[in-house]
Amino acid sequence: MIRALRHVPVYVLLAAGAVLSVVPFLWMLTASTHTTADLFARPLPILPGSQLWANLARLQEQTGFGQVMLNSLLIAVIYTVFSSAVSVLAGYGLAKFRFRGRGLLLAVVLGTMMIPMQVLLVPLFQMMASLGWIDTYQAVILPFLANAFGIFLMRQAFLDFPDTIVEAARIDGAGELRTFYRVVLPIARPQLAALVIYTFVSQWNAFIWPLLMLNTEDKYTIPVALNTMIGLSRVDYSGLMLGSLLATLPLLVIFLLFQRQFVSGLLGGAVKG
Repeated sequence: MIRALRHVPVYVLLAAGAVLSVVPFLWMLTASTHTTADLFARPLPILPGSQLWANLARLQEQTGFGQVMLNSLLIAVIYTVFSSAVSVLAGYGLAKFRFRGRGLLLAVVLGTMMIPMQVLLVPLFQMMASLGWIDTYQAVILPFLANAFGIFLMRQAFLDFPDTIVEAARIDGAGELRTFYRVVLPIARPQLAALVIYTFVSQWNAFIWPLLMLNTEDKYTIPVALNTMIGLSRVDYSGLMLGSLLATLPLLVIFLLFQRQFVSGLLGGAVKG
């Protein structure tokens, strides 16, 4: 009983933190069912209103939100697949292959994490313009496929895998790709799941680079489309809240379904090596 009572303050603190973390989502849900004028009334509305369908219709009319969701999903899925593949293969190579300059290469990869995104915008924009890729999806996807965080995470996941097992597979006649996919990669499933979730979420929420690259409204992603609802003299806050809520729901579902793999993958990558 005494031991249980000692944990009560911790449980109370955790419960308070959980409630506070849910409050923004509850307010987003409430605000999306009211008009913008209602959101500036006093007192603030705390119960859902009756403007949900009107706000949804206006959101669809102003941004084509259905098409925008499909655009974001297409870009995020393609980027996640190819970026994860690059990270997995590069991480495996840095962890299990011995070659001159491996440490320097790893240092360069990690060093790119310290370069601010703003420094890369101008040269990357000029590169995409020279290729004629402005207003195309490949310009949004390709420049950032090699993710330093993903490469480092997967390298840490592969470091503790016994080299003797890899050598045994090679002696038995398995090629490098077969050894990798059949023997090594299954051990790193938690880290791979964490990488997939992190990569998908980061691309789903990307704003600056898609804003620079995409000029046609039919190709906009969700953050870029929602930005068009912010005018010089008027901001449609209720529409923004509804759009943000709809954009957040897929991420919540993905995290709730794979939260165990996400947490275990990050922790595993943090302690290995």
